[in-house]
This record gives sequence, C-alpha cells and structure tokens, in this order.
Amino acid sequence: MELLTRSEELLLLAIWRLQEEAYGIQIGEELTSKTGSIWAIGAIYGPLHRLEKKGYVRSSQGEPKEERGGRRTVIYELTIKGKEALFHAKEVVESLWANIDTTAFKLVRS
Repeated sequence: MELLTRSEELLLLAIWRLQEEAYGIQIGEELTSKTGSIWAIGAIYGPLHRLEKKGYVRSSQGEPKEERGGRRTVIYELTIKGKEALFHAKEVVESLWANIDTTAFKLVRS
C-alpha cells in the first residue's frame, strides 16, 4: 500500500473527525487548530482533489448555506480505502517508534 504524505494523513484525519461538517473551510480551521500552523485554502483543496482521484475520499454537495449566500458546500468523507490508508500510516509510525527509549529526551515548552 502506498504510504500517505503527512499532509494527506492530516487531511484524512480532519475529515474523519469532522464527519458531516468536513468541507474546505472547516477542514482548514480544524487543521490550523490542531497543528498551530495556518493552512491556506490552496494547501487544502489541491491535496483533497488528489485524495479523491486516489479513491481515499469522495465528495458530495451539501445543503445551501445562508452564510454562503445560498451556495452549497462540498462535503468530503472517507472511503474504506481512505480509512485503510490511515490505519496503514498509523501502523508504520507506531512500528518506527517501537522500542525507542524516549527517556533521554527532555521536551521543553515555553
């Protein structure tokens, strides 16, 4: 199975967390909130289209929203293939972290 890039992994996780609220702006806000980095809209929609082409997500039209001037949102949801890719990425990262002694590292937060 092809390994996800870190941004693909984060996008898929945000979509899964947001469920029926997984549309562009909400995805960007979720990622910004969780990562502490601002996610430009272009950093979201380009990869989303690639993830859709790979079969990891599917999009559908949401209901028209008054705050969007009556325009519909595009809602994204994970496919089975997208969930499998996420679980594979999780397994790879966990296997790399296994048996690493982290007691020697001191994390300092200011």
